[in-house]
Amino acid sequence: MTGIRRVGGRRQAAGAAAFGIALTLALAACGSQVAPDDVARANGTVRAGSNVDPGADSGAPGTDAGVPGDPGLGDTGDSGADVGDSGDTGSVPGDTGNDAAPGSNPGAAPVKGENASTGDGPKGSCNGFKNQTGITADKILLANASDLSGPVPGIFESAQMGTRAYVAYFNSQSDICGRKLDVLALDTRADAGADQQAYLKACDQAFAAVGSMSAFDSGGAATAQSCGLPDIRSTIVNPERQKCSTCFATQVVDTSKIGVAYAKWLRSKYKSATDSAAVLYINAGAAPPNAKSLASAWGKIGYGVKYVQGIDVAEFNFAPYVQQMKSKGIKLVYYQGPYQNTVKLQQAMKQQGFSPEVMLADGTVYDKRYVDQAGGVGDKTFVYLTNDMFEANNKEMQLYLSWLQQVKPGAAPNMYGLYAWSATRLFVEKALSLGGRLDRKNMISALRGVDNWTGNGLHAKQHIGRGLGAECSKVIQLQGSSWKQVSPGDYLCAPMVATGIGG
Repeated sequence: MTGIRRVGGRRQAAGAAAFGIALTLALAACGSQVAPDDVARANGTVRAGSNVDPGADSGAPGTDAGVPGDPGLGDTGDSGADVGDSGDTGSVPGDTGNDAAPGSNPGAAPVKGENASTGDGPKGSCNGFKNQTGITADKILLANASDLSGPVPGIFESAQMGTRAYVAYFNSQSDICGRKLDVLALDTRADAGADQQAYLKACDQAFAAVGSMSAFDSGGAATAQSCGLPDIRSTIVNPERQKCSTCFATQVVDTSKIGVAYAKWLRSKYKSATDSAAVLYINAGAAPPNAKSLASAWGKIGYGVKYVQGIDVAEFNFAPYVQQMKSKGIKLVYYQGPYQNTVKLQQAMKQQGFSPEVMLADGTVYDKRYVDQAGGVGDKTFVYLTNDMFEANNKEMQLYLSWLQQVKPGAAPNMYGLYAWSATRLFVEKALSLGGRLDRKNMISALRGVDNWTGNGLHAKQHIGRGLGAECSKVIQLQGSSWKQVSPGDYLCAPMVATGIGG
């Protein structure tokens, strides 16, 4: 399939912030050394028009189709697209990777203006365009290295699907100096070593890496930088990747600089609650420094942070933490962790009659599975986002949602996929502006000049080239079974707070 090159000839046996990104990522930490044969198989590709995933296992655990924020994008059964180890040939026998783009419609009317697949910026001349690593006479190969298998199967498949969705959209409308885009799909398996291996392959085969998302993105940081690979990620989590000079992200995270616009709004509305706040986090991966930096930033804007506590990945008894919060008179609880553990914490709070005035999380719980699993205990939970809501009347959002369904019918959107779509658009716009000057070095130089990037209104302004995240955010709240924006206007904005933690 154009838009995806399947990697791996062997099926695996079934067997994780400054923004709050680390919460889901960190879940993978407990399995960072899990062998490939002990992890579940990841989803693969689906041709446009399919009604079911080829070979999908209907009973795959822990995933739902059609769920906002679903990192699994449907079931995690065997889709028939093998995502194997780094020693595999990178293709499925008989699949050249050059057939029609998923969801492509050659007769589709081109989209014009800023939402066009090519963007509305200046385009460079193709004079002098040269084939090079990852670029042939008819194709530009982009790698996407994301956690597909591991302790939480399919956890960041949405990032790969977001990249594929934009590639399919672009290929249906245009090309870059006569070349269509293709995707080399790589599985980083929630493992730093696998991330490094994936980037060795990306350096050797692809022109750039686009839209990647991994809990242990530190692994491939030095590899990407040493080979000069442009790496435009969905999100960067670990400090090692943040320091990589060729690595960028459309959801920028700098652990030492925290966006506090949402926190200031909450303080204006719930001052007494913010005077007695608790910051709890999953005690793994990048979560500890991110959570501690957030707690420090809150303190600098007047919060009274009375309790900062990590909770181990395998913890099943949340009662002691609830007792600590009760004894300290906590009125605002922020939990940074996977939505499953958020539910466990809220259930323990209910069992012990503890009802804080404010329960806060980040975008990971903006997920129908959380709503279904939490039931009544999730009602009134606040979430802060740096992206628009999936329910919004937003032209770019509708493009993302539509093309996601083209490459993966029944797939659910989430913020990692959204930012991967944004990353792929950024690559396309910069490649077209370079024209015949397109090479890795010039692409990296162009990315360093990118500022105030919104992905055409998908998310708040991100300072890509400077490695600084969004100063702006919005607050939504679960009301019954629906999410509603409760903060005023489009986004709340305030200067970021420097903490010096994790930088």
